[in-house]
Amino acid sequence: MNNLPDSKDTINKLTLRIAVGAMFFMAGLSFSSWASRIATVQQNMGLSEAGLGAVLFALPVGLMCSLPFSGWIITKIGSKKLVIGALLVYAIALVTLGLAQNTFQLIICLLCFGFASNSVNIAVNTQAVATEQLYQRPIMAFFHGLWSLAGFTGAGIGTFMIAKGIAPFHHFSLMLVVIGIGVAVAARYLKDDKVTDAGPVFVMPDKSLIKLGIIAFCSMICEGAMFDWSVIYFKKVVLAPQALVGIGFTTFMFTMAGGRFVADWFAHKFGLKRTLQVSGSLTATGLLIAVAFPHVYTAMAGFLLVGAGVSSVVPMVYSAAGKSKTMLPGVALAAVSTIGFMGFLVGPPVIGFIAGIATLRASFILIACMGISVVVVSTMAKIDSDKTQEKLPDETATVDFSPPVPDPQRQD
Repeated sequence: MNNLPDSKDTINKLTLRIAVGAMFFMAGLSFSSWASRIATVQQNMGLSEAGLGAVLFALPVGLMCSLPFSGWIITKIGSKKLVIGALLVYAIALVTLGLAQNTFQLIICLLCFGFASNSVNIAVNTQAVATEQLYQRPIMAFFHGLWSLAGFTGAGIGTFMIAKGIAPFHHFSLMLVVIGIGVAVAARYLKDDKVTDAGPVFVMPDKSLIKLGIIAFCSMICEGAMFDWSVIYFKKVVLAPQALVGIGFTTFMFTMAGGRFVADWFAHKFGLKRTLQVSGSLTATGLLIAVAFPHVYTAMAGFLLVGAGVSSVVPMVYSAAGKSKTMLPGVALAAVSTIGFMGFLVGPPVIGFIAGIATLRASFILIACMGISVVVVSTMAKIDSDKTQEKLPDETATVDFSPPVPDPQRQD
């Protein structure tokens, strides 16, 4: 096909955008498939809320273990090879979650699932940064929108599987086949961005990246809580009928996906700071509504707002991090993720422990405070506006891309 990159490393931007988007979709499908069956796994293994919180701690631990490795290996083999290999491992690890017979096995499988998840995350976002640089305008949220759209799709499939009584193993095996086919089709069109000079395993981020990481940390606590606890909240607090226990997660994913498809336009028009302020406000408001009025329709309305709120934070933070002048994009993303994914590390288990001591509703109030924190930190931080007036490039033009060279003289 004439859209394939040639030996001189030129690439069709539209083809690259579609291929990278497909990888985001496959990654979201894998994660949401697991999230939609957490309540089923909890019931099958007889875990309490506190016990489930302790087990779920394994997933973000796997994420954190992967961070220094991903930042280093991506400069060795490039994001293309990493995202292909990691995404296949990610889908295989998903199947093992359905095979786990006891708590110990589930913890080991979650560690592997988390490790593969973040390797995919760093690699696919590095591909997205490269694509965004070719377009010279914000498109990062579009890719994350596809991830969320896949999450919405996965949640819907999970709700169907639960209603039909299909075991997680068979559900996850079907997802493995779908993801495998998707990777095989899209992989050949990705950008080969191998860097010959591998950097250190870990680089201390500068002040600008630390600020972005803190904002990501607060938002990722909220996002992780919704992925891990929304189904259980509807089951235990809202007391929704069995067929509707997944509706909260589905509505959250619906507005999360939709919000990301408009976030690029909003950030381009109003700037990064205003985007983050609005996002944090919507997140906090939605959670407080769900806590104050724990009924099916009011909780759904609250979760809709939360989805809209968290939709733009991570893509905007990743886009800004990928433009760092002191680090290569992959290393900068790993550095910011090290801070941000601490939210995934501490959020879900803390919610479980608070629910065990007090109530699940009380733990959701803590999550609402994290939404408020996004507003406070983004207001206090000196965040540059993303509004630009550049002429939009041709969708089908081919561009020769090479990774940016870090500027050691720049300090924020």
